[in-house]
Amino acid sequence: MERFEASDTKSRLMEAAGQVFSEKGFRAATVRDICRLAGANVAAVHYHFGDKEGLYKALMEEAFELGLKRYPPELGLSPQSPAEERLYAFVHSFLLRMLGSGRYAWCGKLMSLELLEPTPALDHLVARYIMPLSELLRHLVVEILADGTRLDDDRAFFCAMSIAGQCQHIFRNRAVISKLTPGFKTDEAGIAALARHITDFSISALRHLPRAEHRPA
Repeated sequence: MERFEASDTKSRLMEAAGQVFSEKGFRAATVRDICRLAGANVAAVHYHFGDKEGLYKALMEEAFELGLKRYPPELGLSPQSPAEERLYAFVHSFLLRMLGSGRYAWCGKLMSLELLEPTPALDHLVARYIMPLSELLRHLVVEILADGTRLDDDRAFFCAMSIAGQCQHIFRNRAVISKLTPGFKTDEAGIAALARHITDFSISALRHLPRAEHRPA
């Protein structure tokens, strides 16, 4: 690992923490590892973040903020665009946040580790970021179903979960997928094609679901 050269100690700690936490996970990572990589004193973590948990929580917020700023779930579409187009934007942005490369490629990996081994930060992340995204996806599902399914119905939740699960499967199983299909790529074109497939597959499934039996209001 190369030490970071940013002049701001807090920024160096955040960048180093992103790399260390995404490689080792919250529990195995140490403040000493992070400070060594950042070229900072251990006391700097306590000054800026309080402790390792505070640093991790700040980092997870940063990961979500960076991802959503770079790849917002609507990808520039207006709320009046057809639900099918907005679903593609949602799926495409979801995959870009998880599979994208570059300086902040650790964001997707960090979130994947958090979901596998939850920390106390998860409740905050769910309330601030994941719940609004989940609600948006359920709204899209309800629009496409167009059968009277309500936002709070299990049907809407299960369908949204199935769509999100397809996206998460690719990230969690990239190593196996690359062996099963050596030509599979997660570059810009590959991610767009994958988003198109997941969207088309999901829309077809939604349109062919048996009609729901609605409970009385």
